[in-house]
Amino acid sequence: MMDALEKEQKLRGLLSGYQSVAVAFSGGVDSTYLLHVAGDVLGDKVIGITAISETYPQRERNRARQLAREMGVRIIEIETHEIEDSQFRRNPSNRCYYCKWELFSKIRKIAESEGIKVVVDGSNLDDLKDHRPGLLALNELQVESPLRQCEFTKAEIRHRSRELRLKTWDLPAFACLASRIPYGTAITSEALKQVERAEDLLYSAGLRTVRVRHHGDVARIEVEPAEIARFADEAFRSRIVAEIKETGYKYVALDLQGYRTGSMNETLAS
Repeated sequence: MMDALEKEQKLRGLLSGYQSVAVAFSGGVDSTYLLHVAGDVLGDKVIGITAISETYPQRERNRARQLAREMGVRIIEIETHEIEDSQFRRNPSNRCYYCKWELFSKIRKIAESEGIKVVVDGSNLDDLKDHRPGLLALNELQVESPLRQCEFTKAEIRHRSRELRLKTWDLPAFACLASRIPYGTAITSEALKQVERAEDLLYSAGLRTVRVRHHGDVARIEVEPAEIARFADEAFRSRIVAEIKETGYKYVALDLQGYRTGSMNETLAS
């Protein structure tokens, strides 16, 4: 069985064979590692492409821009408009398919205009364990997933990122804002903005990993289990409740199970 460093050597060989690549770059753990290695292997034959969308908060865009500057890799920002797709807005369980199709069809066009034939994303081996309908869109659009092909797990990507001194090595997981809205509940610009404002408040309060699940008038807060105890402090709790209510929620609830990836998928039939 290969260790993380051996997998990276395989990754470098794979990227070298592509000759030039366009990396879907969000500024998260996986895409930052992939963009870093691709830039090291291919130099100016690499571009990162970052989506600007209502489904991604401003804080994530800002981080992606800063990381790209630090890595010295050219970034192209594109606007995506998945919210205009009626299939996406009605929020079925395969919502991510429509989002990824919108994103990667645009990334492919940009790549082709730059003379780049290979588009890659940062999917890893662990993504196969969860409900990921967006992977179908990637397959249909012939997007390569070199981290998955080299059998990288999330933990291994974090491990190599730390050794390479990438500041994203311990970055909390992130998913688009639409993932905060239960399947079957229509996605609106107003709801996405409300979630973003509420989460910004929680990050500003010093919480590390945050999700505000949007249940109409109810904001269901998920934080790391170790941070749940902070809400026992009456002053802290009262301030958070008051601030989140100012974003438009009538009720503020704390999920005692804590943060877990894809908690909205728990409603899907197994």
